[in-house]
Amino acid sequence: MAFVKDMLRMWAHSWKRFISIAMITLLGVAVLTGIYAGCRDAFRSTDRFFDAQGLHDVQVLSTAGLSNGDIAALRKVNGVAKVQAERSQEVTFDLDGRKSATMQEIGTDGIDQPYLQDGRMPKKAGEIAVTRKFIRDSGKRIGSRLTVTPESASSDTSDTNDTNGADGTNEASGTDEAPSFPTKLTIVGVVLDPQNLSNPDGYSAMTSFRSTATTDYTFFAPSDGVTGTLYTSATLLVKGAAAESTFDESYENTVKQVTDRIDGTVKTDRQKTRRQELLDAGNKKIADARAEADKKFADAQSQIDANRQQFNQQVDQIVSMQAGAAAAEAAANGANAGAAAGAGASQLDETTRETMRETIIAASPELTQAKQQLDQAQSQLNEQKASTEHTLKTKENELKTSIPQVRWYVQDRQSLGGFSALKSDLDSIQSLGNAFPIVFLLVAVMMSLTAMARMVEEDRSLIGTYVGLGYGRLAVASRYLLFALLACLIGGGLGLIAGFLGIPAFLLVVLQGMYVMPGLRLEYDWLYGSLGIALFVVGVLAATIYACVQEMRQTPAALMRPKAPRAGSRILLERIRPVWNRIGFLGKVTARNIFRFKSRLIMTVGGVAGCTALIVCGLAINDTVADLGIKQYRDIYQYDLMVVSDDSDASAMRTKVASDGRVTSSLDVRIESGDLTVAGSGDGDSGKAGSSGSESIQLVAVPEKHLSDLGEMVTLQPVSSGILGTSGVGKTGSLKLDDDGVIVAQSAASALGVKAGSKVRLTNGDGVQATAKVSAVNRNLIGSDVYVSETYYAKLFDSKDAKNTKNSKSSEDSEALTWNAMLAKLSGSDASQTDYAESLEEDSSVMKAVSCAHMADSFKFDLMGAVVALIVALAGGLALVVLFTLANTNVSERVREMATLKVLGFFDREVHHYVNREMMILTVMGVILGLPLGRLVGGMLTMALNMPSLYFEVEVKPLSYVIAAVATMAFALLVQLFVNPVLDRIDPISSLKSVE
Repeated sequence: MAFVKDMLRMWAHSWKRFISIAMITLLGVAVLTGIYAGCRDAFRSTDRFFDAQGLHDVQVLSTAGLSNGDIAALRKVNGVAKVQAERSQEVTFDLDGRKSATMQEIGTDGIDQPYLQDGRMPKKAGEIAVTRKFIRDSGKRIGSRLTVTPESASSDTSDTNDTNGADGTNEASGTDEAPSFPTKLTIVGVVLDPQNLSNPDGYSAMTSFRSTATTDYTFFAPSDGVTGTLYTSATLLVKGAAAESTFDESYENTVKQVTDRIDGTVKTDRQKTRRQELLDAGNKKIADARAEADKKFADAQSQIDANRQQFNQQVDQIVSMQAGAAAAEAAANGANAGAAAGAGASQLDETTRETMRETIIAASPELTQAKQQLDQAQSQLNEQKASTEHTLKTKENELKTSIPQVRWYVQDRQSLGGFSALKSDLDSIQSLGNAFPIVFLLVAVMMSLTAMARMVEEDRSLIGTYVGLGYGRLAVASRYLLFALLACLIGGGLGLIAGFLGIPAFLLVVLQGMYVMPGLRLEYDWLYGSLGIALFVVGVLAATIYACVQEMRQTPAALMRPKAPRAGSRILLERIRPVWNRIGFLGKVTARNIFRFKSRLIMTVGGVAGCTALIVCGLAINDTVADLGIKQYRDIYQYDLMVVSDDSDASAMRTKVASDGRVTSSLDVRIESGDLTVAGSGDGDSGKAGSSGSESIQLVAVPEKHLSDLGEMVTLQPVSSGILGTSGVGKTGSLKLDDDGVIVAQSAASALGVKAGSKVRLTNGDGVQATAKVSAVNRNLIGSDVYVSETYYAKLFDSKDAKNTKNSKSSEDSEALTWNAMLAKLSGSDASQTDYAESLEEDSSVMKAVSCAHMADSFKFDLMGAVVALIVALAGGLALVVLFTLANTNVSERVREMATLKVLGFFDREVHHYVNREMMILTVMGVILGLPLGRLVGGMLTMALNMPSLYFEVEVKPLSYVIAAVATMAFALLVQLFVNPVLDRIDPISSLKSVE
């Protein structure tokens, strides 16, 4: 009992050490669990929402649309739980200029169901539900009416489904019709699209660099009023996928098994079958057209023959009358009437009749005109027959070439821009949460070792006494082990509260400013929380056991005697006589105290360096993110304005921009939204061995004659992989676009492990895929641009547009690509350029106008900034606790020294200066070491932040180094305010009593 009471008194006496260990554990556990818990809560709530709304696991698209046969084939695939055929149509409407929207049919099989936020779901034809983004932009509300205009069929649909036969009818299919929606609409509800959780009222409205939508808005309509048997896409749910978390690898593996089955069998068979259906439908249309034409020609020929027969009868009648009159006249002149009549009839039948017919026709204008009309009608009919037959023969010959190969595209959730953006955001923040606790743990172990070693050393005589009285070494050590364990458990428990409640609540507030997450709630993870505390308990207990073992391996007699003073020795500075001789007495004492006690030096400098490094690391990430917009839109993009239009409006757009007189120089290009994919082959052709993934890109085709002008609009600098967040950047202008490959943006190449010489798979705006060679990687931080020459584009995608452009003498020799975009340099201030871009968007010929000046000023990444602020705050708290622990340990080790100084006549302020000077010097040394260490750690962390359309080029501003150093020094000065009263309370008499 006395042993226990003494242990409790010892614990009460060491309350400062207890608080230090508890606080370090609290901060470490909070960092370890907080960021993880916030991301996990977001992951889980999003997964529940996706399951509730039936977000598709797989989506199948086709360049020729999907038929009922395609849907039936997908239902038979092993592992498919449900298939939903979907119809959609792109429409335009007027809203401060022309805007586009996708009319999306609400499926009846429970897949991709919109989440109702206000109003009700549409049920009747003409009713629609819209997103909150549309409500915000348009100013409309529930009950408002809207009229839309369907856009013309897409190129691939028209290529396969709109081949007209000779009769002008559609040849593609006699039964399949493209989807058509009502055009007079009434808004009855506001919904959230499960495929895009971006918050239109939050920070995501500013991150336009990550927008992957091909239209401005999505309108959801019921099946009522929708016509057409041709489906735009098919969405699938996979058996067992709902039981897995959509963000886990197990989910991806489950879905991949089904996509592999579709790619392996169904896809190939249905592509061939669908194309054959189109060919058969085309042949049937041609056969029907031939049969109908033959019938019309036969009817026309019958009519002509009937008219000619009637004409001949009339002429024959006149001939007979004239022949009879001639015979009667001959008889009247005395000739043999019978013989004359017989001879006349014989001659008339053989020879005279035709002559008389021609004479009669020639003598009668009416008969002459009638014969000419009959001959002309027959001639025209013959020409029509020949022309129609030639046309049909041509159509038959051209049918196979006019209907291209049907392509299927099987996509999973990763192809959804909103899903991939959310996942990458959370994964990147979680990677920070996994890295920083390591530093906290190392600092906690170091500080625990320092504190517990001093605690054990102070009680060495008591330890010797207990061991001499027969107490076991384990029992004696338990006094300190239980002390450290209790401090860890209390600190860890408070850390769990902060980690599973405080930090997640803060992160989720920021996340909800970027994404809409219905049903979001905070959850506790017993396993992860317990392991988090256990990790720090093990580390701190290991340090305590080490300190106990170091002391208790001595005999009780040695322990009960005071520890022998450290043997005197010279330090290196003493050997530099010119410097040493000029240092005062107290300076020499300070130098000896700092460098002779190496364990104190290492612990203090290491602890301070670690905390400083954490602060620098956080500020480095903040500086890196803050400079992204400026570097990209002012340094890399040299143009001031990018204007994009529809292909049909490209000429009008260029005319409009040219007529305004604001452009000083420009470059016409073609811009398409596409994908860049790297398959993990491990053969070295795809970047890093085993690398895989897909990235949404902006494919920029450049005219062959203006390849050299690209360098005037975009800074072309080749980059190579670096270490610790750096990259080797080549000389500006040393990179040229040619016809041997594509230039890939660094932001995409870094995320996918692509380098110069790699082979990648590109998908253009029409969904056509091709394997391309990467000729170089260009420095790029925001967005994922892929630059390709006009000739190489034609080679990749088998385009008729520009196949012979390089060798042609003029653009008229071959059909050129439609240059639907313009990069331009403008005159005027940044504000005027921004205003001009906004005015262009109101023009009907302009689909999008982007001002680089506006993008540079408005670019923000609030999620990362919030996390960085949190990390810096926690790192500052850790620095304060570390300095407090080290300062108190330093004082407790030197109580007799301080008492001696007081006996020698030192005033309290002089004693303060004597002790604090050593701590400040050690702090300065730690800061000097921590600044470059923070840059090193910051570079390593930014390497892990592979996010879509972003590359973090590490940047640490001088001000950040100053802030980190000043903050650490300020914490050291603050600690002095707590330490000085302790120095004042030292009693020289009791402190100098012998411990014997």
